[in-house]
Amino acid sequence: MNIAVKSIDVAKETTELLAKLGVAKEALVGGDLIVRSPVTGEQIAVLKTISPAEAAKAIDAAHKAFQAWRMVPGPRRGELVRLLGEELRAHKAELGRLVSIEVGKIPSEGLGEVQEMIDICDFAVGLSRQLYGLTIATERPGHRMMETWHPLGVVGVISAFNFPVAVWSWNAALALVCGDPVVWKPSEKTPLTALAVQAIVQCAMVRFGDAPTGLSEVLIGSRVALMAGWGTVIVAELVAADSGLGAHLIAVEQSYNVPAVIATMLCFGFSGFLLNAAFSFAERRAMPWRHVDDPQP
Repeated sequence: MNIAVKSIDVAKETTELLAKLGVAKEALVGGDLIVRSPVTGEQIAVLKTISPAEAAKAIDAAHKAFQAWRMVPGPRRGELVRLLGEELRAHKAELGRLVSIEVGKIPSEGLGEVQEMIDICDFAVGLSRQLYGLTIATERPGHRMMETWHPLGVVGVISAFNFPVAVWSWNAALALVCGDPVVWKPSEKTPLTALAVQAIVQCAMVRFGDAPTGLSEVLIGSRVALMAGWGTVIVAELVAADSGLGAHLIAVEQSYNVPAVIATMLCFGFSGFLLNAAFSFAERRAMPWRHVDDPQP
């Protein structure tokens, strides 16, 4: 029995999807980074990589954005994330399909990853009205002590190819409502989904009206206050040891092991790093603790 197989021009479909998502065709040619789809192995784009000078300029813009964004009330910052969630809902089919093309996921998994982005936006919107601080008893009559949490600074996110957009959203949605701009370094294997997400963020920022330029950047960065990544324990230790970021906090997540490497918050004067690893897949869970700078395994 003969079975007709429909030929798919993945490169053409990718260009059309990116156009619908707001990424210009000119951004997909003339560069030095070749992007291929694991579905067919064919080349679907050639992107220009940024120079150190360009990265520094964009990161400076993120720091300037932080000075303005930190002063915006939490519920107002949550409004931007609410609009982002609306834009993701409107473009769920296109972005989900792009994830499938660039990563090789089945359609339901591609759509499911975008749904995770939408869900974390909903969560973060609620969080924007719950940035609470403690009221603490004091021995002084007629006085009370109040705890206030302040925005931390620019947040850097490093994502791997297997979850090209969800990992960014888990960090970005929370960072934005907490008053922190985001600098994103996507995997070199999945840069197109990052460009698409950035275009969606820009749409939300336009609707928001007065979001500062530099609030969201797709680059490799430095001098950030929190570095969030997705990789192995070795990646976690390398980020902590070699980031050169002057970071207050470093958090690295890993698929299956999900470790979080938290560097010292300098204002508290703790020494060393603390690693909290947890198995959270396949109904496995473990919580080992150790100092990252401890040579013992």
